[in-house]
Amino acid sequence: MQPLPGFRDFYPPDFAFRQLLFSRWREICRRFNFVEYDGPVLESLELYQKKSGEEILNQIYHFLDKGNRIVALRPEMTPTLARMIEAHYKEYKKPIKWFSIPQLFRYERAQKGRLREHFQLNCDIIGEADLEADIELMNLAIDILRSFGLGKEDFIVRISDRQFWSEFLTKKGVAIEEWYQFFQAIDKIERDPKEEIERRLGGLAKEVFELIEKPCYWERFDVVLEGLRHRKLEEYARIDLRIVRGLAYYTGIVYEIFDKAGKFRAIAGGGRYDDLLKLFGGEDIPAAGFGMGDVVLGEILKEKRLLEPSFPRLDVYVVFPEGKKNALGLLLIEQLRSSGFSVEFSFHPLKMKKQLAQAQSLNARFALFVTEKIAEGFVELKNMDERKQFVIPVEQLVGFLEKKE
Repeated sequence: MQPLPGFRDFYPPDFAFRQLLFSRWREICRRFNFVEYDGPVLESLELYQKKSGEEILNQIYHFLDKGNRIVALRPEMTPTLARMIEAHYKEYKKPIKWFSIPQLFRYERAQKGRLREHFQLNCDIIGEADLEADIELMNLAIDILRSFGLGKEDFIVRISDRQFWSEFLTKKGVAIEEWYQFFQAIDKIERDPKEEIERRLGGLAKEVFELIEKPCYWERFDVVLEGLRHRKLEEYARIDLRIVRGLAYYTGIVYEIFDKAGKFRAIAGGGRYDDLLKLFGGEDIPAAGFGMGDVVLGEILKEKRLLEPSFPRLDVYVVFPEGKKNALGLLLIEQLRSSGFSVEFSFHPLKMKKQLAQAQSLNARFALFVTEKIAEGFVELKNMDERKQFVIPVEQLVGFLEKKE
């Protein structure tokens, strides 16, 4: 029996890697004063039908539940965030800076860098329309990657603006109903043959490719790049009009982060979605955010050996002579565990040599020998690193171990 295609088992080393990744995400987010939230893994399909465009609907796991509701496993977090914010927007001081690490599900062809489930760091700023919020989010994404040891030689933030293309389409007299298809064509410009993109763009193709291939002046780009320059982060970013983001709800600055070697899919992506919350029938609330998945980032960090998780060392392995457990020894194990130490022992009778071999294989810091002396209030302790053995009063054991941490 194997896991379903595109799904993963997390054996202890894999889980340790994942938890280390998550802890770094949380650490850097909190430096930027983002607070963590979460939402349900199951939502009404309607939430995504109205908010994410047609393409994502073909990738959703959805079904009829026992209450005859059409529900879906969440393929992304932003619609859930929008629903939550709209319900309690007035209760929070603005801007709202939230992050989450949800597990997301999409039914698509499993391939390198893209599975049918993944975890994703989502960071959003709600209630701030100024471009400073977009710059702050890019700053956060860059700092997260730098915290793993990645530098400007490893990745690049490619920045564009939906407003640039919206103004272009308006000047060309393209109906708003056709904009989504235009953005979809641009979004696939690096994946599909040029002839196919030209066909989809029609009479606009020649001018679109000219705009993409030459330097572009756009005041909003200058503001963003200047903001990054003030933070000495300008070398991590460049303008690239091919970036539009495939989802329907983006309205302004958008960006994607790629490895410079071009070996992997996007590490992260995001942008501004000022109209999304209004679609819920509430207030017109500005918003921006990005997502960073664990799959691609994990592949990069493993290839570069930048994240090597290790298991916490076992504090104490309790050795019973000839494996004959006694009540005082078992009580001592419980007392040590209650004091915060990790303790292990053999469930079955083993000779002392085999118990010590287990202690060594588990990388224990100390081997604790429960001999007849425990009745007199003493145990023998062996430092497994220094290979020194000595007798210590039971009442001093906890304090001694605490000093040795």
